Amino acid sequence: MKNRYFTADSLKFLRQLSQHNNRDWFAIHKTDYEVTVRTPALQLITDLADDLAAISPHFLAQAKKSGGSLMRFYRDVRFAKDKRPYKTNIGIQFRHALGKDVHAPGFYVHIEPDNCFVGAGIWRPDATALGKIRDVIAEYPGKWQDAIRGKHFKQHFELGGESLKRPPRGYAKDHPMIKDLKRKDFIAITPLDNEQILNPRFRKLVLDRFHAADDYMRFLCKALLLYY
Repeated sequence: MKNRYFTADSLKFLRQLSQHNNRDWFAIHKTDYEVTVRTPALQLITDLADDLAAISPHFLAQAKKSGGSLMRFYRDVRFAKDKRPYKTNIGIQFRHALGKDVHAPGFYVHIEPDNCFVGAGIWRPDATALGKIRDVIAEYPGKWQDAIRGKHFKQHFELGGESLKRPPRGYAKDHPMIKDLKRKDFIAITPLDNEQILNPRFRKLVLDRFHAADDYMRFLCKALLLYY
């Protein structure tokens, strides 16, 4: 059975792009990008739409070349020292319908040679959202522990992202939940290897990981007063 999404050519293109990250090279290989990267990514988004709706109808699966679930391929280099014009990974975010940008709660698929993963949660929430999550963790520590210690979640995911060095304002350094209260990101990551990306059952694997993060995502959405 053939993988209808990403192939060895997809990973080959991303590797070559990392070595030749300039507009001249990309202009010559733009067709390769369309065939091996953008088209299969949009197909994956389309095929996951109904599956994702069965988990929660409030996360968007928009198969659009721009402005949808497929994240920008072009880097914003206006204020960056690194002037390479293109990202060397495929980023797909299924964010909450009420979220305005990538900082909203969402499910995420990251495809990069030797650095592939599925993510769930919220990256770098603003101060208001961060405060709400911390308050709910402190008020309902048992429910938070249930969300991050569930059998399937713990089997696949680890919490990542950055944390404060000191306790956030309003919380004692010996608070029993201080490790999680110090988090600046609430991202859970499950790594995938290249072979899993190329497997014909890749879509099912991604969906299984989304299901494994169900309780975790439900907790975050409730903390932010978002429908799930």
